[in-house]
Amino acid sequence: MPVHQVNGHVYQVIRLGHEFPILFKVFSLDIWGVDFTNSRWPTAKSNWPTTIKYLSLMSYLKLIAAISIITIGLGFNYLQMKTSLDFFGKTTATTNDNDGRHRIKIALLLDTSGSMEGLLEQTKSQLWNILNELSLTQKKGQAPVLEIALYEYGNPAKGNRTNQINQLSGFTTDMDYISERLFSLTTNGGEEYCGQIIQTSLNELEWGSEDGDLKLIYIAGNEPFTQGPVSYNLACINAKEKSITVNTIYCGNHQEGIDQYWKQGAMIGGGAYMNIDQDQHTVYIKTPYDDEINKLNSKLNETYVPYGNKGKEKQQSQIMQDSNASMYAECNAANRAVFKCSKQYSNAGWDLVDAYKKDKSILKKAKPVNSVFLNLTSEEMEAKIKGISLERENIQNKIQELDKKRRLYKKEHTAEINGNDLQNSMLRSIREQAEKKGFSKKE
Repeated sequence: MPVHQVNGHVYQVIRLGHEFPILFKVFSLDIWGVDFTNSRWPTAKSNWPTTIKYLSLMSYLKLIAAISIITIGLGFNYLQMKTSLDFFGKTTATTNDNDGRHRIKIALLLDTSGSMEGLLEQTKSQLWNILNELSLTQKKGQAPVLEIALYEYGNPAKGNRTNQINQLSGFTTDMDYISERLFSLTTNGGEEYCGQIIQTSLNELEWGSEDGDLKLIYIAGNEPFTQGPVSYNLACINAKEKSITVNTIYCGNHQEGIDQYWKQGAMIGGGAYMNIDQDQHTVYIKTPYDDEINKLNSKLNETYVPYGNKGKEKQQSQIMQDSNASMYAECNAANRAVFKCSKQYSNAGWDLVDAYKKDKSILKKAKPVNSVFLNLTSEEMEAKIKGISLERENIQNKIQELDKKRRLYKKEHTAEINGNDLQNSMLRSIREQAEKKGFSKKE
């Protein structure tokens, strides 16, 4: 039975079957009245009554209670209720939420302590290129659902809980929201607890139970991987047992990252260890097609029809994320425009055109924000939405055709850039790990 020490306490792991791991915290004397870590259980030749009589009555009753808990656990396991009890005492239920499409789930855990401005700049400036590459992924000829979650750690000004951890977004397909949250990040000096943030992401996020999905954690920082109250070893083991791969990105010298156990964390978590130069500026390759793509993007934005309480707010956020992308370069704005033409970019939650594709009855329930639509009959509204949808498809097709020429231009006029930065490190490891799960890249 494996024994682990975390923050001065002793833990023993008991696995019931394949799906019901239980982690018992074993205290010495103060709860059970018996030091189980040092006690010896009676052998076959021992006299059980003689052994039990040395226990106090209260300890005996608590022992019976513990055995009952284990028995209940076995019953749940037999019924195949896929539930796990982690060592924080929190229960995390996993559900099969697969809608027929496989999923790529990536949790980004970013160190936002005072020395990490370069990491944040690379993440903001390279987001849309990373997402575009992921949008080209397929499995069995079908585009997967792409979900991103975002955490920051090591920032005392932002952490809304102990250990300076802040969840900016759970898993979402709304990449405008991910961009919005990224651009809200700032740095501040703090304590970086890698084991804690990994375990927190395992506890809080809806990872799902499909073995065919690609589930990845990317943790980036520059302090020792061993810091904090939670063992990185135990957290990475816990991730691997849930078929979640832990990838580590050390922002600094390669050997320093190894010395500070970032490579060890990746090895335990079944992932890749990478180091990046966080001070390296993002290299953009301007093409003759960028300006035309950005002009078409402006027309694309006009095809969105907001509805509901948050419709106008989400439309404004869409425009703001266009602006954030263009802050770095026009070709970065073009990267975002290209992603907005992919299957992974859908706004059915606030846009009537996307919503109508999923649910034809939405027009009877949803109230458009723009007054120009309010006086239309249901038949007129449907005809209007169909016309806007066709217009959008035409614009998206033009952008995609231009992007094909754009990619070819980059390939012919520039050498392949394999810089030591975030996007190249992430994309190389994602390709390798995706292939192991049966994913491939569309050419």
